[in-house]
Amino acid sequence: MMIRILSVLPAVMGFICTLLLIVSLYGPALDASRTNIPLVPCTDDTAGCPVGMTSEDLSSPTAFMLLDIELTIEWDQSDSSWIGVIASPPPSGCEPDSNGLTTCTADDFDFIAGGGSESSGSLVFDLKPGDYRFTTASTDTSGVGGKQLVTITPEISLNPVAEVLLALVAILLFAGSGEMFVHERIMGVWKRFREA
Repeated sequence: MMIRILSVLPAVMGFICTLLLIVSLYGPALDASRTNIPLVPCTDDTAGCPVGMTSEDLSSPTAFMLLDIELTIEWDQSDSSWIGVIASPPPSGCEPDSNGLTTCTADDFDFIAGGGSESSGSLVFDLKPGDYRFTTASTDTSGVGGKQLVTITPEISLNPVAEVLLALVAILLFAGSGEMFVHERIMGVWKRFREA
């Protein structure tokens, strides 16, 4: 009787694993964050427009390798500006000053997502473990200042490998729970079989 009672524990854990797997497969999108960022002035696009950059890193810890994090970034003035993501640290000589401006142009950066060729007004950034910086610049001399609205919408799910492992663990827990629940009956049948 005690084994039957204890069989509830792996069943509960299997249910929790299944619930986590379903939530991950659904891939819920979290609340979007909105912020106004300055438009970087550009007076001479023939020489390349200067790039603005965040002064602090966006750090993604190693543990995030178990997650699949996707950031959708949208901005409302795609006709005169772009946004990009680069790995940190930035190239030598391209650190931002106290105003967030660099002396570099788009050609000086290797973009992980977005960048100078991005004109659709949105980009999708797969966040992997590491450090990143956001960059922005005007595309021509029409970008003479002001601000624009940027919306960031994160979507988080488990890494596909983690989802497979979680599914296997759930199956094993349910199987173990079922075996524990009918253990006495199986042993009784086995005993009668041996005595026959």
